[in-house]
Amino acid sequence: MGRGGLVAEEPLTVWERPERGARGPRPDRSRAQITAAAVELADADGLTAVSMRRVATKLATGPASLYRYVSGRAEILDLMVDAVVGEIDLGARLSGDPVEDLLALAVQSQAIHLRHPWLLDVPSEPLRLGPNGLDYLEHALRALAPASLSDQAKLETIGLLNGLVTQLSRAELHVQRSSTGRQQAQAAYLINAAVAGRHPLLAQALAGQADTLTAPRVQFERLARRVLVGLIG
Repeated sequence: MGRGGLVAEEPLTVWERPERGARGPRPDRSRAQITAAAVELADADGLTAVSMRRVATKLATGPASLYRYVSGRAEILDLMVDAVVGEIDLGARLSGDPVEDLLALAVQSQAIHLRHPWLLDVPSEPLRLGPNGLDYLEHALRALAPASLSDQAKLETIGLLNGLVTQLSRAELHVQRSSTGRQQAQAAYLINAAVAGRHPLLAQALAGQADTLTAPRVQFERLARRVLVGLIG
């Protein structure tokens, strides 16, 4: 309750507020333009490049004018995340196999993380869901419909898969940014140390794995499928 017994209004998200007010001059920008400018900045220079000032400069306007569309930088991040989630193609017909259908989503999701590396730097918020995020979640739940899981277990499965995609994407980007010589040296050290005699179980586990140690992408589908099989059964 607010003062005088009035009920305090709940804050509205950027998705619930109209882009254009009922009064005042016609806006000369749009949230879509703000989003596109912010994504372009982040793709080029990382998430730290996204500020109200730099987005406004890119749009040839003043920072204060952006507050007619968003409440601040956090809402720009909301718009950016939802925009790139919208790059996932949800139009493919589901096969009826939850593992394969979710794996297909995971592969697309990783591709988006590699295309937009700044996604890995966006502060994690479980409820950061816009219209595209809601469509993705609905599609994933539809893929899980044949599985004998509770509703809570289905949501947990999707969350765990998303977390796995994030971590494996981070590993892939690290490999891309590291020198080949350093990767090979680290892999050689691990294998040589394992076969020296003090770590026989590790040596056995690594046998024949030299190529995959420096190629996370090779492991992605195999690991994701294994996790999904374990979760779904």
